[in-house]
Formats: sequence, structure tokens, C-alpha cells
Amino acid sequence: MRISLVTETFPPEINGVAKTLYSLAKGLVERGNEIEIIRPRQQEKETIDPELHIEQFSVVGLPLPGYRGLRIGLPSRSRLIRRWKKSMPEVIYIATEGPLGHSALRAAKQLELPVISGFHTNFQQYMMHYNLGLLKQPAELYLKDFHNKTLATFVPTEDTRDRLFEMGFKNLKLMGRGVDTRLFNPDKRSDELRASWGAKPEDPVVLYVGRIASEKNLPLFFKSIRSLRKKHPRLVAVVVGDGPERKTYESEHKDILFAGAKKGEELSHYYASADYFIFPSLTETFGNVVTEAMASGLIIVAYNYAAPRLYLNNAVNGFLVNMDEELDFIRKIHQALDLQDNGTSIKQAARNSALAISWDVVVDHFESDIKSIIAQENPSD
Repeated sequence: MRISLVTETFPPEINGVAKTLYSLAKGLVERGNEIEIIRPRQQEKETIDPELHIEQFSVVGLPLPGYRGLRIGLPSRSRLIRRWKKSMPEVIYIATEGPLGHSALRAAKQLELPVISGFHTNFQQYMMHYNLGLLKQPAELYLKDFHNKTLATFVPTEDTRDRLFEMGFKNLKLMGRGVDTRLFNPDKRSDELRASWGAKPEDPVVLYVGRIASEKNLPLFFKSIRSLRKKHPRLVAVVVGDGPERKTYESEHKDILFAGAKKGEELSHYYASADYFIFPSLTETFGNVVTEAMASGLIIVAYNYAAPRLYLNNAVNGFLVNMDEELDFIRKIHQALDLQDNGTSIKQAARNSALAISWDVVVDHFESDIKSIIAQENPSD
């Protein structure tokens, strides 16, 4: 099966969406499918492991404001029509609702090619965090219209599916997320790295990994750290990631280590060398960092939705907090740090839960769903 994947991001180190798409493409290729990635030409040359045998087709892009290193694709309908006429895909998967995705949808419709889509980012929720609340409703209407023009929209969780269904989205299908438990592993713990943070072996280390932006609710993370230090003065806090608010937060919180963006093996060492993972975001469609923290054997405190709701049981393999309950969020963090056995059983339970989340299973289901959708569209084939 030949599949064209239209996206803004692909190298897995960029963000959670890119990690998901990379893992999907890799798994599909390993199952004998042909994968073509269509995405904006980036400022810096990016390479994909040649052993994966994934084709790339670049289109014109512009820098995305506030997101260094990422470009947004411009409309490319004519180029895509020429491309797909020469090498016709059996199905097109659109993972971006931007200008590139919209033009890909139009091109596919003109060529009468099957199109499916993925809902990877809560753009409509982000509007509220950038003083663009007036655009929230138009954004929702646009997203609904866009996705309802495809044969199916894949969503990561039941939470997202239920919310989109209430908004009028149709043909919604679940596509979970896996985690690389070989890369993210407690064995990657580094005493040398902890020492570079100023942490002694017995000092608690609290970690955040993700984009440093207003929609991630980081002020609650900082508030939590201030509260924790009253009882745990030796506590070390580490923030991994980059984004538009990094410089501001870094200047305001001199007592917190801002390590910048990390990827691959280096990122796995950061996870495993911490003890607690605090994730205050309220806008995730999934939250890949949560499953990475689970695989790394950390004690997690997060709001009860998306990935945490799927995989965490409160006080068993992590701690869950009801949405928007800030005081309870901080209380649960204190509860986590006060565990008498340093949370050894919870850490092991988190690791065991992650071991059950396989990308192989996710890709198998996704491939099966695609074939079923194509068969329904072409019943005579």
C-alpha cells in the first residue's frame, strides 16, 4: 500500500506530533508499505534514516512565529496534483489543518483519491492562551469542516473523540500512541548528570518536559516548586524544552534549571535521572511525554485526561488530578514526595504499564483501519 503523509513536522525530536508520525511511518514501512512524507522545506537540512526507505517531497514553507526551527507549509495544490499523478498513492493521510493540509485535501478531491486525517493539536484551545478568544469559534468551525471532508479522522483518546463528536465532527476513529521502552528506560539514569544539576543522590529531582509556552500552564509548575521547597529545600527542578516563553520564565525563575530542547539518548538520560514528572498542561490531545516518563520509571502528577487518564491509576502508577484543581494538583505532588519508600512501587508500576504500550499494536490497528476505509470506498475492488 502506498501512503502519502502530509505534515508540517516529521523528525521525531521536534515535538510529540512528529514522534507519533515518525513511529507510524516507521511501523508501516516495516510492514511492507511505501511511505511518502510531504512537508515544508526546513531551514536546516534534516535527514531521515535511509534504512527506513521513506520518500520525501518538500514544499515551500514559512517560519512559524514563536516556534524556532519549524516552518509552516504554504498552499501547494498544483505541485501535489503533478506529484500524485506521477506516483499515485492509494490513500492520503493529512496531519495538518494548515494551508498545506487544506491544499492537499483539495488536490486529493480533484484526483478522487481517498483522504483520511489526524487530529493532533488542539488549535482551538490554544486560541485562549494567546488572547485570540474571538477566533476560537471560527477555528472550531474551520476544523470541523476540514476534517468532515475526509473519510475518517483519527484521534488519540476517547476524551478527544467525545469532545469532537459533540462539536459535530464525523467518522472519528481512535488511534492510540505507543512508547519506545528501549529508549526511555530507568537504566539510563546518570549520577553524573544529576550531579551537574547540583543534586545529591538523596535529593529529589522534579522534571518537566515539553514546549515552553503559555498553553502548557507552566506557572502552576513554578508555583508547585515554590510550595515543595518549603518542605524539601534541597529539591532540584529541571525544565526540558524550548518555546516562546523560555527567556521570560528563565529570567523569572533563577532557581530552576532550564536545559533547553533535548532529543534521543540525551533526552532519555534526563528523564531517567529525575525522580518526579510534573505535567500541568490542560491542552493536550494526547501527551507523549507522559508515556515517556512512565517508561523511564518516574512518579507522575498530571491532570486526569488524555494520556494520564488512559494509563494512570491514582496512587498506583502515578497521581491524577481533576481538571483545573490547582490546590489538589499541588497537594498530590506533596503526597508523591512524601511516599515512605520513595515511591519505588509506583515507579515500577509506571514502568510496567509503559511496557504494555506497544507501537506494534498501534500500527497494526492503524494499518487495518486504513485498509478497511479504502475497501469501503471501493467496494468493487
